[in-house]
Amino acid sequence: MAFPKQVSIVEVGPRDGLQNEPTIISSDIKIALIEQLAAAGLKSIEAGSFVNPKWIPQMASTHDVLKGINRQAGVCYSALTPNLQGYQGAIAANADEVAIFAAASESFSQKNINCSIAQSLQRFEDIMAVAKVDNMKVRGYVSCVIACPYEGEIHPQKVAQVAKQLIDMGCYQVSLGDTIGTGTPKTVKAMLEACLSLIPAKQLAVHFHDTYGQAVANIYAALEFGISTIDAAVAGLGGCPYAPGASGNVATEDVVYLLNGLGIEHGVELAKLVEAGNNISRQLGRDNGSKVARALSV
Repeated sequence: MAFPKQVSIVEVGPRDGLQNEPTIISSDIKIALIEQLAAAGLKSIEAGSFVNPKWIPQMASTHDVLKGINRQAGVCYSALTPNLQGYQGAIAANADEVAIFAAASESFSQKNINCSIAQSLQRFEDIMAVAKVDNMKVRGYVSCVIACPYEGEIHPQKVAQVAKQLIDMGCYQVSLGDTIGTGTPKTVKAMLEACLSLIPAKQLAVHFHDTYGQAVANIYAALEFGISTIDAAVAGLGGCPYAPGASGNVATEDVVYLLNGLGIEHGVELAKLVEAGNNISRQLGRDNGSKVARALSV
């Protein structure tokens, strides 16, 4: 197994990182964060989501954020879209790409989007049909790929089946999310083996939460399988509102440091990334969740 020569980092801080913040963050602060992330060299930034603001009030400003960004050439600004109405919102705000999300756990699917896995996939057919006409790229997410807060351990084959269904629907890539962060390299490898038996590595990404401090080790394991797209959130922001106890995403700074140490290209300037993470952490009134950022900011 050989490491990829180059890795793409999908920065999810402005969406997955901020969505669970209890205090509403202004559009200006979100825009400044996104522009700093682009200036640091990140080429794929999830700017927000078009979900019902009743459920996630923090994302109500996504239209204004996407419209207000001073966009950089070569940077993809994407948005999460749970349904056709959300997709239409993303189109109106000039999102470059959209994402849809399913789960490998029936219980989590019911708690998160109030329907079964099969029903959730059926709902996305409308989005996929319109996206095809619009020539809009669609990325898929699968939650709870290792374990579920309600069901416990998830069988790897279940993850592979849901991911394959998303690919077959037309998603160009599926991001595999360890939503509650319980994964270890052993369980991650078992899950990836199942997925890779059905889907090429280039169409898979990994999305690890660092609840138990295993995210960087799990990313290393994924790199050994040739996975070349990694989701991460600056300053380790985030946590899932429907996954009790789940701490933040793996910090983008920590991922960049790992890739630097392995000699893998990624195009991100660590110093500028640390600055962006420190800035948003100050705005939120908290310590930077990245170990690398804290070490470099002493």
